[in-house]
Amino acid sequence: MKDNSGREINYLRISLTKNCNLKCIYCLPEKTEHIEEEELSLEEILKIVKNAIKLGINKIRLTGGEPLLRKDLIEIVKEIKFLGIDEIYITTNGILLEEKLEDLKKAGLKGINISLDTLEKELFKKITRGGNLDKVISGLLKAKGMGFEIKINSVIMKGINENSIIDLGEITKKYNIDVRFIELMPMGEGKKYKGINNKEIYKNLEEIYGFQKDFFQIKGVSEYYKLVDGKGKIGFISPINNCFCENCNKIRITSTGEIKRCLNMKSNINIKDYLKSDEEIENILKIEINKKPEKHLFGKENIDEERKNMNEIGG
Repeated sequence: MKDNSGREINYLRISLTKNCNLKCIYCLPEKTEHIEEEELSLEEILKIVKNAIKLGINKIRLTGGEPLLRKDLIEIVKEIKFLGIDEIYITTNGILLEEKLEDLKKAGLKGINISLDTLEKELFKKITRGGNLDKVISGLLKAKGMGFEIKINSVIMKGINENSIIDLGEITKKYNIDVRFIELMPMGEGKKYKGINNKEIYKNLEEIYGFQKDFFQIKGVSEYYKLVDGKGKIGFISPINNCFCENCNKIRITSTGEIKRCLNMKSNINIKDYLKSDEEIENILKIEINKKPEKHLFGKENIDEERKNMNEIGG
């Protein structure tokens, strides 16, 4: 289905939980406790997906919080696959990944995005407030060996992990794994830190490694390049310094059912209020897709600004 701006919306992100087993400094306040809220059930998720398919949705990403904390995650993936969606992905911090990979593969998961902001163990522990880097790397490499599509998502912050850019870029020299640098979103806890412009990161990598002159690709909101002799790609997602909204093809639903037309726009609609019939679900999705804004409003004062933390939104 096309929205009001003529964009084909075929990608639905569903958050499964606000809870996370890490407390990354730009995502969660340090004193965050376990959040007890009524999350979308398996049955509700399947109702939503079934009707989203009618509108042209053919790609689903399961997010959080940390989606691997959902005890019914494997069943969710399996049942979404049964409905006819082949492109099913998760975004995870990777801590619990290795132990669940066999079941995720059997269920039909296609790809995994892993949030990883540094390859330095102590710095990783500082950014995540206690995370085990070895577990993430072990899960990542096993997933790659099993044939999953793997992307690494990295957020670079001034004065914190700028020195990690080169190490992260080098992953694409050694492995056929994409590393995507995502500009820090000025939302929630993220407002406490200063992000690095992706142009600076590009320049840094270009000076050290150089980029292949004959390779450039745009996929969704990402611009992709390859380092000289690189196996994987370097991606840049630059919402702040290079608005990519004209290529945005997604809509989001939070773990409690709020429909989000745009990442930084608060929701006023909860899909749980429209689950009585397939017709109601399809209609409300159609209305919300149609009302998707032409551009985000990061950096501008607006009454619709989303003020929640990233774990509450679904990333």
